[in-house]
Amino acid sequence: MSTEQSPTAADQGFSYTLTRTLDAPASRVWAAWTTPDQYARWAYAVPGSVEMDVRPGGTWKATMRTPDGTEFPLTGSYAEVAEPRRLTIGMDVPGRPEPATMSLELTEQGPGTTVITLHQTCDTAEERDGAEQGSGMLLDGLTAFLRDGAAGA
Repeated sequence: MSTEQSPTAADQGFSYTLTRTLDAPASRVWAAWTTPDQYARWAYAVPGSVEMDVRPGGTWKATMRTPDGTEFPLTGSYAEVAEPRRLTIGMDVPGRPEPATMSLELTEQGPGTTVITLHQTCDTAEERDGAEQGSGMLLDGLTAFLRDGAAGA
């Protein structure tokens, strides 16, 4: 996994990029990100709380549960949907006029192998560090979900 943690001249923000190679075709990874019941099973969401309208301008919501049991609601929308290659997700942040956006790219590297790249630009180093940690946890959950064969269930 590689991580970029420096601001770029173009966005004047704080960015990170996480890349991981997954043992699954892009269509399976896409389904894990865009199907509510699958997403809930690997992304630390409360079962039954995930709703997704996966289309440009469509909305999503989920209640997430931290390892200590704390629950918090998240909402957002989809800015870009290019199945099964690219997804740009907006996340509503209290007190922020515009949603925070995260993009994910899926690139097949042969039969049954996909490279996933997550990228997000944040306003502060603290926000970036928290978002990067959360994204790393998501990738860990996704990797385990795909490895255990649960995405095909």
